[in-house]
Amino acid sequence: MKSRRMKHEGVLHTALSCDDILCNILIRLPPKSITKFVIVSKRWLHLICSSSFRHSYLSRWRVGFNLLGFFVCNSLYLGRPKGGARRPRSEPALPLLSSSREGDDLKFSGVLKKLGYFIDSSDGLLLCGRHPKTYFVWNPITKQQYKLPHPRVHFEELCMAFIVEDSPDDEICYRVVRAKCESRFEEVYVVTIETFLSKISTWCYSKLRCSSTISLSPWTSGTVIGGVIHWYAAQGNIAIYDPYHHEKHIALVKLPGPFDFDEQVLGESSDGCLQYGWSCKAGLQIWVLEKGFDGYSSLFSTNEQSSLSWSLRYKLNFKIMWRKNPTLATKCVTRKETEILAFSPQDSKSVFIRSGSSIYLYHIGSGRMEVIQYQGRGSSILSDFSKVVPYFKRAWPQSTLCCGGNSST
Repeated sequence: MKSRRMKHEGVLHTALSCDDILCNILIRLPPKSITKFVIVSKRWLHLICSSSFRHSYLSRWRVGFNLLGFFVCNSLYLGRPKGGARRPRSEPALPLLSSSREGDDLKFSGVLKKLGYFIDSSDGLLLCGRHPKTYFVWNPITKQQYKLPHPRVHFEELCMAFIVEDSPDDEICYRVVRAKCESRFEEVYVVTIETFLSKISTWCYSKLRCSSTISLSPWTSGTVIGGVIHWYAAQGNIAIYDPYHHEKHIALVKLPGPFDFDEQVLGESSDGCLQYGWSCKAGLQIWVLEKGFDGYSSLFSTNEQSSLSWSLRYKLNFKIMWRKNPTLATKCVTRKETEILAFSPQDSKSVFIRSGSSIYLYHIGSGRMEVIQYQGRGSSILSDFSKVVPYFKRAWPQSTLCCGGNSST
């Protein structure tokens, strides 16, 4: 009996000593369990934190996100023309309304003062800088800062997109896209872009063809869903560009309903569709762009106007929302206009909304609201010209012991 047990333990030890077998075991465990095994040994820590295991695990399980806080972006300072508004020294260039301990550490570390203005974030990485030449990518795990080489082409007005890509090794791979915004009064069927690829550390110039006249909205960041970029465009359109598609094509899709609101957001629905939300004084609406039999692929291989249709999924009256949450309504003394901020990546049926200096997470299904506590409440930086953007990191085990690479400042 003892020899049989020892033989069994020997087989188990041999099996667990093989990374492939160990991966096959760990990948079957739910997210709540996987995070506990990083303390078993350094080997287990490196394996779980590796990009290859993370990619395989995320393709099988849906892992949540942690909210670190909210960046406040003042549009008055983006692409500031000569004689335009100057940022007062009392106002930080990259203000963060921290809602977590990790957000506190970032806010008071001093690193934000070196990165310029907030542009975008992807998978926890920050894209910051000063248009039109200086851009940084900052990694919150390694605390490393990467300075991108200056773009080769000057754009008077532009919009951007930031994509963190899957990599077979542990190197961080990403692409930064700068798109030229043409005058809305000119008939243009081409969008000029410049793409920075971290793998080759250079900018690549290209032109995207569109079957209709197109003018992108300047000083905005694209929403990336499954590697596909979605930009706001003139005349109530969404411009959709897939950088991995062989066709150098950019498609236009008409937005549903009114489109003259600043309070509009894009996101991903629970079934992987493009989700669009807008708000006005009365309430908000959330629409979903239904996929065709081939998904959205037909958008990039046809010269005809897209036949994809939007469907209204949710409609909310703000008065009813406050009535269902009387405790929070009484705390919101100012009763400033309520507006939509962003969708929650945890749940497409939950949205961040703002009323005055207060930020809430509203759960559409239950009608429940929760206050998001943050440092900086009541600050004057929450002005009419400011866009408040939530900053998330994927809730995945990470360690500086597993991160390599060199920083560049």
